[in-house]
Order: sequence, then C-alpha cells, then structure tokens
Amino acid sequence: MTWDLYRPMLGLPWHVNRHSLLLHYGPSFPVDEVRSLWLEHFDALCQTELRLKAGVSELLDLLDELDIPRAIATSSFRHNVDHHLEAHGLTHRFHQIVAYGDYEESKPAPDPFLAAATRLGIEPCSCLALEDSHNGVRSASGAGMMTIMVPDQMEPNEEILKLCLGSASSLHEVYRLIAAANGRLSI
Repeated sequence: MTWDLYRPMLGLPWHVNRHSLLLHYGPSFPVDEVRSLWLEHFDALCQTELRLKAGVSELLDLLDELDIPRAIATSSFRHNVDHHLEAHGLTHRFHQIVAYGDYEESKPAPDPFLAAATRLGIEPCSCLALEDSHNGVRSASGAGMMTIMVPDQMEPNEEILKLCLGSASSLHEVYRLIAAANGRLSI
C-alpha cells in the first residue's frame, strides 16, 4: 500500500477503510484476509515495539498538578487502548476513555469528542483536544473544541491549520503552552 493511499485512512474506523481499499484494489481484493494479517503483525509489534510518545508523562503530571480532567477519544477498539495504556502504566491517568463503539459516527464526525466532553461533564468549547491526524482534527474542531495538532505520521496542511489553534512539534511544546497559560512558566 502506498503512503498516498494510507495517509487519508489514518484515524478512520475499519469499515470506512475497508470500503476505500475495495474501491482502490477492486472487489476481488482479499481485504479481510489482509486486515487479519496486518493485525497479527501489528499486535506482535505492539508487544515489543510499543513506545510512549515523548512528553506524555510530563504532560500528564502537569495536568494532575493543575487538576485538569482528561479523556481519550479514539477510533480504536477499547481493548487495544487498554492494552497500550497498561503497557505503560497509564490506565489510571485518564478520567474517561471513549473508544470505537461508544458513539454513533466515527472521526471525522465530532461524535467521539462530544462523547468525551459529555462523560467529563465539560462543555466542548472549554476543552482542548490534542490530535495527530487530520481526521482527528476535523472531529475535534467539529465538536467545537480548541484543537492543537501534534503531528506524528502526517503534517498539517492549510485546511487543517485553519481548524486548529495551532500545531505543536511535540508534547513537550504542549506542556510549555499549558504551563505558561496557567502561570507555571513563561514561554
């Protein structure tokens, strides 16, 4: 699969990506078998190669210090999220987890972020969303949240930047922004 085909799929649920693959490769493409094989390899990599994004622990410590509630809003299945969080001892660091199946429409629809805000008991316009995918930014922005893109596999384009407060090069940069906004340091 080429990067140009893969990139728009980031952050989307399987049923949407399945449809895209069948459109691209044709109806005889063994899409479900390919997915099973991909999941096998992905799960094996997660067992040995799963890395924590730089700055996560420090950012969570700051949010704890500031008593700021937080949630995860993801298109991933809950068992995968739980596995990743447990692997790094982070399960207790989030107040809510909204995963695939907890909402009607997946990203880029706003439903995942609206569900997260509802579970936290916070108005979406008072929430800051951190996202690494274009579809995630579309989702958070559509929910009415202040959004910062922290790029991972794709950089923000002009459309995405218009939906964001901005783009941060790392979670360390997000840490500095939140700390400064709360009088904890000057930028």
